[in-house]
Amino acid sequence: MADPTGFLKYDRDEPKKKSYEERLSSWGEVYADVDPGERNEDVRKQASRCMDCGIPFCHSGGSGCPLGNLIPEWNDLVRRGDWAAASDRLHATNNFPEFTGKLCPAPCEAGCVLSISPLSGGPVSIKRVEQTIADQSWEAGYVQPQVAEVSSGQRVAVVGSGPAGLAAAQQLTRAGHEVTVFERDDRLGGLLRYGIPEFKMEKKVLDRRLAQLRKEGTKFVTGCEVGVDLTVEDLRERYDAVVLAVGALRGRDDKVTPGRELAGIHLAMEHLVPANKFVEGDGPSPIDARGKHVLIIGGGDTGADSYGTATRQGALSVTQLDQYPTPPSTRDDDRSPWPTWPYILRTYPAHEEAGERKFAVAVKRFVGSEGRVTAVELQQVRVQKDPATGRREVIAVNDEVETVPADLVLLAIGFEGVEEMPLLDGLGLSLTKRGTLSCGADWQTETPGVFVCGDAHRGASLVVWAIAEGRSVANAVDTYLTGASDLPSPVHPTALPLAVV
Repeated sequence: MADPTGFLKYDRDEPKKKSYEERLSSWGEVYADVDPGERNEDVRKQASRCMDCGIPFCHSGGSGCPLGNLIPEWNDLVRRGDWAAASDRLHATNNFPEFTGKLCPAPCEAGCVLSISPLSGGPVSIKRVEQTIADQSWEAGYVQPQVAEVSSGQRVAVVGSGPAGLAAAQQLTRAGHEVTVFERDDRLGGLLRYGIPEFKMEKKVLDRRLAQLRKEGTKFVTGCEVGVDLTVEDLRERYDAVVLAVGALRGRDDKVTPGRELAGIHLAMEHLVPANKFVEGDGPSPIDARGKHVLIIGGGDTGADSYGTATRQGALSVTQLDQYPTPPSTRDDDRSPWPTWPYILRTYPAHEEAGERKFAVAVKRFVGSEGRVTAVELQQVRVQKDPATGRREVIAVNDEVETVPADLVLLAIGFEGVEEMPLLDGLGLSLTKRGTLSCGADWQTETPGVFVCGDAHRGASLVVWAIAEGRSVANAVDTYLTGASDLPSPVHPTALPLAVV
C-alpha cells in the first residue's frame, strides 16, 4: 500500500546537476555524480509521493506511458527499498529503462494526478525514479542476459538499430527466433548513437545494453545498407520475416527564405552527427561552432541538442528562434487540460548554460558575404491558420527588422518522414502523404512478411513510443511465424496520445 500522504511530506525534487563551467568543459552528462546510497534514499522519498491512484493515468497509453509501465507498483517497491523487485517490475514492460529515464520527456508525469493542481507541489518525479531503478539494476547485477531455451528455427531481419529496432530484436530473440539487426552506419544505435548528444546520454549506456543483446543471441551487422550491400532478393531468401525500423530521418528544409543557398546554413542533423562522431573519437567535425555566432531555427528537442552542442564546441554566441510566442509557465486548462501533454515553456539544461531564446520571430532573409552567411534579418511574427485552406501561415506583425550576426545557421524545423531508399523500392513499398510506411492491424505492410515499427511508421516521435512499437511488432512477427504469441503488445498501430483537437 502506498503512502497516500507522501506528497504532503516531501517536495518534488530534481536530481543535482554539475556546475555550468563543468558541463561546458566536457561532453559528459549534465547530472552530478552522487553516492548511490544517497541517491537511492533521495529517490525513495520521491517515490513515496506516489498515491497509487485508483485510476493511474500515468500508465495509460493515451494520456501517460504507451509502454504501460506499471508505475505505481514500482514506485511503491522503491518506497519500501525493494530494488530487485522494482527492477523486475520495470523491465517487465520496458526493455531499455535507462534510455527512457534519460531521454523521454515523461508524458507519464503530465498524466500524474498530482499534475492537476500546482498546489500539490508537482507530479511524482517518475522519470527520476525510473532512471534510478535502471542505474541500481546495473550496479547490483540484476540485469542479466535472458537466453531462449528453445529455438524456433525461424530467422528474422531487423533493418535499423534505433530503439524500435532494438526492442523488436530483443523480444524476438528471447522468443527463440534467430535475429539479425542490420545498420547502415558504422556503429549501432541509430539516433541513440549519432542524434543524441553525449551530455544527454553517454554512449557507454547504449554499449552496455548492446552487450546484453549480443549475449542473448542477437546478431548485428554494421556498415550494411539493406537494398544495396545486401540485395532485397537475398534478404527475402535468407529471412522468414523482415522488420523495418529505419526511422524518419528526412530533415525538413527551408526552401523559400532568401539566402538559403549561402554556405554555413545546414540541417541540424548535419551538425549533430559529426559532433557525436567526434566524441566517439573519429576526428574533428567539418561543421564546428567554435568562434562562431550560431543561430538555431526551431524550438524543439533537436534544436536544444544543437544548442548544447554548439556551446560545448566554443560558440561565441548561441541564439535559438521559435515562431510561436513564449509558452506559459503553467498548464492552460483551456488549451491542454489534464491529463493531456501540456503546452508550457520547457527549459532544457542546455538553455541554462549560455545563449538566449527568441520567441514569435522568424527569419526574413539570410545575409551573406562572399557566398557565406554572416547574419540574419528577423521579424516579429504570428502564426495563424488560413481559414480557407486550414494551412498554417506565418505573418509578420510589422515592418521592423532586427539584424542578428550568424556565422552558422542550423535548421531544426522537424522531419518529413522516411528517407528514399532502394530497399523500399525493392520491397514494392511507397510512402504515405506523411512520409511514413503504412501497415495493417498486424503491423504488416502491403508486402507479406514485411513489418514496420517506430518512427518509420509513426513519424518522428518519442523514444518511449519507439520502444512500445518495437515490442508490439515483435508480438506480430512472432504470431506470423508460429501462429500465436505470448509476447506483450502494448500499443495498436493506430494508437495516438490523448490530445485536444
